[in-house]
Amino acid sequence: MNTKVIRRQKIRYRIRKKVGGTAQTPRFSVFRSNAEIYVQLIDDTNGTTLASASSRDKDIVAQKGNKSEKSKLVGAALATKAVALGLTKVVFDRSGYLYHGRVKAVADGAREAGLQF
Repeated sequence: MNTKVIRRQKIRYRIRKKVGGTAQTPRFSVFRSNAEIYVQLIDDTNGTTLASASSRDKDIVAQKGNKSEKSKLVGAALATKAVALGLTKVVFDRSGYLYHGRVKAVADGAREAGLQF
């Protein structure tokens, strides 16, 4: 396997030891591919996904902008779904990615739309 991938995996496991989501405060998990970004609200006690959003959603694909701007929209989209479910507090899980660029944009978009980390 690629050493970069292994390094991220180790960081991810280290984060997941400390970070877990419940039904009241779900885990805000981020997955970043080269082209797209995906986010989920996960309840780890039941092992269920409560809500999800991605840069492949129709309303976000229709928007103009670079990947960071679309990431901010993805964060805001998930935050509005979470608020509709009655959730305001979440635990942020960066999944081994640096808190910079698109990952930070997702977090900022979610915060502006009403989520608290």
